[in-house]
Parts: sequence; C-alpha cells; structure tokens
Amino acid sequence: MFQKTVQRYANILHIRFQPIFSALPADALNKISPNNFFRRFLKVALYTGGRLLSNLFSAAPKNEDLHGKIWLYVVSQNNYDALQFLKENLPETVFVAGQNKQIGRYNQQVNRLSLRWKLFHTLWLFFPVFIGLYKIHGRKALRFFDLIFISIGFYEQYLKHLKKYRPKAVVFANDHNDDSRAMLLAADTLNIPTIYIQHASVSTAFPPLEFSLSLLEGQDALNKYKQCGPISGEVKFIGMPKADKFLQYRNFKPKAENIGIAGNTLDHYEGLKETLTSLTRHFPELHFTFRSHPGDTRDFTFVNELGRNATVSDPKTETVFEFLKNQDVIIAADSSIHLEAALLNIPGIYYRFGESNFTFDYYGYVKQGLILYAANSDTLFKALQEYKMQRPEVYKKAAYYNATIGTETEGKSDELALKALADL
Repeated sequence: MFQKTVQRYANILHIRFQPIFSALPADALNKISPNNFFRRFLKVALYTGGRLLSNLFSAAPKNEDLHGKIWLYVVSQNNYDALQFLKENLPETVFVAGQNKQIGRYNQQVNRLSLRWKLFHTLWLFFPVFIGLYKIHGRKALRFFDLIFISIGFYEQYLKHLKKYRPKAVVFANDHNDDSRAMLLAADTLNIPTIYIQHASVSTAFPPLEFSLSLLEGQDALNKYKQCGPISGEVKFIGMPKADKFLQYRNFKPKAENIGIAGNTLDHYEGLKETLTSLTRHFPELHFTFRSHPGDTRDFTFVNELGRNATVSDPKTETVFEFLKNQDVIIAADSSIHLEAALLNIPGIYYRFGESNFTFDYYGYVKQGLILYAANSDTLFKALQEYKMQRPEVYKKAAYYNATIGTETEGKSDELALKALADL
C-alpha cells in the first residue's frame, strides 16, 4: 500500500540523499538539519507545534481567484524575480507559494496555498515513509529524519488544491526543493502541464527533468541534466530572461575600480570577514561592496566598520543585476552570480573564503574558463592588481551557458519563453 508513496517521497527528497548534500560545510548543514539527534528531534517538535498545529487553527489565506489560471510557483525571492516577466506579460498568471514560505520582499505579493491539514498527512505517513526510505538509503534516512518529516504532506495538500482550482499550467523556477517536487508530482498526477524555467546554474546532483516543457539557459544546463537521468518532456534553450533588460549595461570600462564580493550560505563567516578586511586594507583605492545571499541571516554589519571603501548591498531591496550594474569585478566562491556577472562583461574570480570540503568549482565555471581561480590571498591580490590596470572582455565566454549570446535573439529571452508557453 505504501510502496508507491515511499517512491514518491524518494523523488521529492532526491537532493537530500545526494552525496553533495551530505558534503555541505558542517555549519551550513547543521542549520538545515542539526547534526545532533536530539536537536533534530527538537526541530521536529517545534515544527509540529509552531507550523503544523498553527496552520490547523489559522484562517484560510485571502487570495486572488486561482481557478483556471497559470500558476507561477515560487519558493524564494530569486524565483519570483526569475518569473516576474511572465506576470508582466500574461494577465492570466498568478504567483503562488506554500502557506509559510518566505519569499523575501515579495511575501505580500504571493497567493498562499493553505497547509491546514498537513499535520494529519504527516502523522499518518511519516513512519511508513521513513521505514521505506531507510530501506533505500540506510542511515542517511536517520540522519535526515527531520527533513523527511517536514516534507510529508506537501504532495497530498497540493493535490487537493490542484483538484479544486484546476490551473491551466504550473510554472516553476526551482526543480529540486521538497515542496517544488511535491507540486510537480501532484500536477503530473492530474495531467496538468508543468513548465520549468531555469533561474540559476544547475548541478548534476539535481533530479532528472520531469516537466512537460523545460526552458533552459543553454548547453551547460542540458549537459548536466543528461547526467541526472532520463529527460522527460520537451527542452528548449531561451537564455536568461531576468538578464534581458540589463544587457544594455554591459561594462566595458578599461580598468577596475569597484569590486563586488558575493557571499552565500556555504561560505565560512570568519573566512568572509578576514578576506573583506584584508582587501579593504590592501586596496584603499578600490571600493568594495559586499552582497550576501538573500537567504543568509548572519550579521554582516562589520562591513560598514571596515572603512570608507566598503559598503553593503542589501539583497532584500536590491536585485542581483542592480548590484552588478555598479561592479567591475566579482569575487565569489560557488555562486551563480559569476555567470550573471559575465553576461554584463564583468570578470569573476573564484575564491573560497576559508577552508571547505564542499565540491570544488561546483558549477564548473573554472573548468570551462569562464572565470579565474585564485587559490590563495596572494593570487587574489595579484589578479585584482592586474584588473586595476586592464579588465578583460568576458561576456562572449558565457555563450556555453546562455544560448542567446551573440545571436539575433540576445536580449529576447523573455520573448522566447512566452512563445514556448504559447506553443505548449
């Protein structure tokens, strides 16, 4: 009876059981799933009381009319930015998200799908699903039992909403989060068309493509997805829609003056702090702007104390391309901001902030020659010294990642996406 359900949740939780997930830096992984068993148990208890029971007694969300619309399903602020062009061009679209999902500055603009009865699905299904996943993944299921617990019920709740509202299609900008996978499988069950629009660089650890239509940025994404497993549905290359209106700001300055440093949740805090401090002192003539990942809740106010040549970009109020418009060079570790910068002809330097066991060059930017690798601070300082004198032209290198670069469709990714949706 439960075998099909176990397989479904194995699909939903695909990314959680990949080696790359377990290899996340200890502090980053501990925030997602505590290493200590009793802390994981406490997390489950707090989630049950603070979310599941709270949702049970909360009022139904006040939404737009969701019947027969094209749903733009989002799980983050970045997702919203990636799909906003559809909302601007297709009046029958509506943004939707889970009841408690944090969408950053767009929290109030997103329709919410009630998860009132998720508690009962969780209590009914957790133990058989956990046992089934333990048989498949062994002790990893025990290590991540909290994530299994939290994921259960999304599929069943979303299936109910899809049956009620019967959307014309569901569009995604994320293909691997637990709740996104649940929505995808629920839509597939009801034969509702699903469209995936790639919003960031992808990894071979992602689930196989299982959408009716997948709109990828370019060859790099397709090559990686082929390694993930069999591809279902149609695939088309459209470039990066969210970058279209910013290509006019390509940077052709001969010398670097403004340096952007982009962090993510995988970066060590002390490594970031040490690097920023060293850079601002070593290059007082340059201006450094630090931008954290939108989901990073750590305190970076120390940047404002480094001196007049250091400022902070708030990712909750400034989009990534608005940030990039003012930079001449980008320094980051494993972040897709390197590709976004390259599209605006901004050279990137791959630099790991502190020690890390995470996969080197996760997105393959160094391997493909898109960006420079600085193995240590001396190499980093040398590269910046060279860019101070002469910046290289890099945007054409991005063609492997973005199929529209150098073609007549460059800057028209949104038009390609809209046409693909119309054809579907």
